Amino acid sequence: MSKNKNVLKRKNPMGKVTIKDVAREAGVSISTVSNALNNVDVLVPATKAHILAVAERLNYIPNLNGKLLKASESKMLGFFTTSVSGPYFYVLVEAMARHCEKLGYGLNIVVAKDKRAILNNILGQRLDGVLIFEELLIDEKDVAMMEKAQVKAVFLDRVLENETMGSVIFDSYAAGYDATKYLISLGHKKIAYISGVDTMYDSVQRKEGYLAALREHQIPFDESYILQGFFEEEGTYNAVKSFVHSHPETLPHAFLAGNDVSAIGCIKALKSQGYQVPEDVSVMGFDDINLAEYFSPPLTTVKNQIARQGILAVDHLVKLIKNEEKGRIQKLQGEIIVRRSSALKVDQTIGR
Repeated sequence: MSKNKNVLKRKNPMGKVTIKDVAREAGVSISTVSNALNNVDVLVPATKAHILAVAERLNYIPNLNGKLLKASESKMLGFFTTSVSGPYFYVLVEAMARHCEKLGYGLNIVVAKDKRAILNNILGQRLDGVLIFEELLIDEKDVAMMEKAQVKAVFLDRVLENETMGSVIFDSYAAGYDATKYLISLGHKKIAYISGVDTMYDSVQRKEGYLAALREHQIPFDESYILQGFFEEEGTYNAVKSFVHSHPETLPHAFLAGNDVSAIGCIKALKSQGYQVPEDVSVMGFDDINLAEYFSPPLTTVKNQIARQGILAVDHLVKLIKNEEKGRIQKLQGEIIVRRSSALKVDQTIGR
């Protein structure tokens, strides 16, 4: 044990590091430590970095008790995410904010990619409960810490349930399976999948559903038919364009994109290379964003109940806060919406 930790142990016989300990070790005031931990933008970057490094080295965990004594209820919920870009988050956040207002709560939106900043906000702020979509930044150890602190939370990107936490997710495995089966029913056997982000629940589950449908119909899996689009239009555009250049003789019959934004990027890439959708290649997406119906051609997609996900998540969280129910898992089912970006396979088309 280091000299510094020996000093802390003598001063704090319980062995728990306090904010005073961090301030003493860092050589700053308690308020300065609080500003650094809560990401208040008033500090010199070097000072903030020094304080966070000290807090991490001492394994400091914010103490909620003092804040909870000040106010038993803040009427504020927090939504923690690594991004709010794209149509999915626009619809989700709008639905959650409106429903929070309807139930008498405010919604504080925190966008961060630093795990410590996220945990400091979740564990250290006066929030009645939290809604979380953070691409697996928070691991099982962090969830256990939240559970011990009695944090009321609802996750939108993982399956989890315990006394104080639950989940509201899409059944993306079933959606990926059903979408692939639909394309197979059109006569397509060479189906490429455009993946999103490999750490995200929906991306992983949709891919697994796609693979399951191929296995069930005894269609050989071609590793080269897995493209990485990152749920982005530009990323997908570049991936598909590169694929077409390198595989001109083995163009898939259909592309199943991880979301509608990727499907749009896919169609634009195919058109740039002289292919027509769906005459030459069928394309299908997920989510049924507002643009899907009006894009040319209109997108065949799996409709996900995005607004309903946000409403159910807020409802579940408020019931957890009021101790009206325990954490549970709710899965929303998708619905295939057939439009003009998919069609029956015709043998005489380009690249067959």
